[in-house]
Amino acid sequence: MTEAQLILGCRQNDVLAQKELYNCYAPKMMGVCARYFANRHLAQDVLQEGMLKVFKNISQYNGKGSFEGWIRRVVVNTALAELRKSSIHFEITDGIEIESNWQNNALQNLKVQDLLKMIHSLPGGFRVVFNLYAIEGYSHKEIAIQLGISEGTSKSQLSRARRQLQEMIKKEGLL
Repeated sequence: MTEAQLILGCRQNDVLAQKELYNCYAPKMMGVCARYFANRHLAQDVLQEGMLKVFKNISQYNGKGSFEGWIRRVVVNTALAELRKSSIHFEITDGIEIESNWQNNALQNLKVQDLLKMIHSLPGGFRVVFNLYAIEGYSHKEIAIQLGISEGTSKSQLSRARRQLQEMIKKEGLL
């Protein structure tokens, strides 16, 4: 089935179209969930809840932008909703941005699983902001709105996450 046929089928509650859509996108979206939750079972639960929201709200997809991007946003919002239920700690700052000498080429020397393990070891607030900014492409303003924090706090959390990741990479001898 083409993407347009899958969307149409899902809008008509066609179980086969839903199954095919799930099989097509769930592995990628599981990767998204795994970045937010170290616990695989919780990540799977969030994936399931997110995909159910995709099926329930598929009529809201208006065809503008990529369909996969729309699904990703639904899954990320589902993950953020789950994280809000937990006790994520954000270090509140005075809006002072901490500079970091982050080197993007260091990421080339890492295996995906190693990087994921390092991201999971970050404190909750650092991890969420890092994922939203560096991986999902949210702006600090969008992050602040999503998480109910200031833009300065978002910038500080990102800077500190980058610094901790850089230290972990150095410790592993990859930088």
